[in-house]
Amino acid sequence: MPLAEALLDLQELTRRLRRDCPWDREQTAKTIVPHTVEEAYEVADAAEAGDEAKLRDELGDLLFQVYFLSLLLEEQRAGDLEEVARGVHDKLVRRHPHVFGEGDAGTAGRVRERWEEVKTEQEGREGIFHDLPGALPALIHARKVQRRAAAVGFEYPDLESRFAHLRAELAELEAEVERGGPIVSETEADPRAVDEIGDVLFLTVNVAMSLNVDPELALRKSARKFVERVERADAIAAGHGERWVELPLERQDGYYDLAKEELRR
Repeated sequence: MPLAEALLDLQELTRRLRRDCPWDREQTAKTIVPHTVEEAYEVADAAEAGDEAKLRDELGDLLFQVYFLSLLLEEQRAGDLEEVARGVHDKLVRRHPHVFGEGDAGTAGRVRERWEEVKTEQEGREGIFHDLPGALPALIHARKVQRRAAAVGFEYPDLESRFAHLRAELAELEAEVERGGPIVSETEADPRAVDEIGDVLFLTVNVAMSLNVDPELALRKSARKFVERVERADAIAAGHGERWVELPLERQDGYYDLAKEELRR
């Protein structure tokens, strides 16, 4: 089968690199994982951009990470690629009783609820916030925490209540900033301001969840959009014989608005 041959070829290539490449021989799980995380984000970027060729390429890079880390497990006699594949296969079957058993889940929301129930009932996961990875990016971590709470019914009932609490947190942040007095750049932040900013971000994640928006991907998209606009504003200014970085803010903002309009078209 072509698929089986391709996967076996990749496994053999991984073994060859581990054996014959000086760089690959030096790697451990701890040194490889940062590359794994980077590849996962590149997959996300390609998917967000709708670039199918790049997505295919980045998925290959991520797949190689799985092969390499599985080989490291094998060297430690702690598992291998077959155990990894069979483990995730069995877990997915177990967590989808509505597909492979007699369970009932007519909606996507019920599927998520049932997923959490299976982890508790069949996999021995204890506590509402069991097995939360400490290395998750903050927005993803916040989303995961809130999903766990929602799984036990602790969530706002509708979008308006989420917005109401977000507006309340914004008001508290504004009041805290006004109470704190002038802000000096490059100094340690007021702990109370840190708390209020955190609350605003946390509730923003909650609003994003209710809109089926991934906050991590949304923020990354906005950052990319900002970079694109600033670079275009710089180019437009250069076309008018001006250096954007040397202009006062009002002029910079004017070119930025022009860039927004141009890119929107």
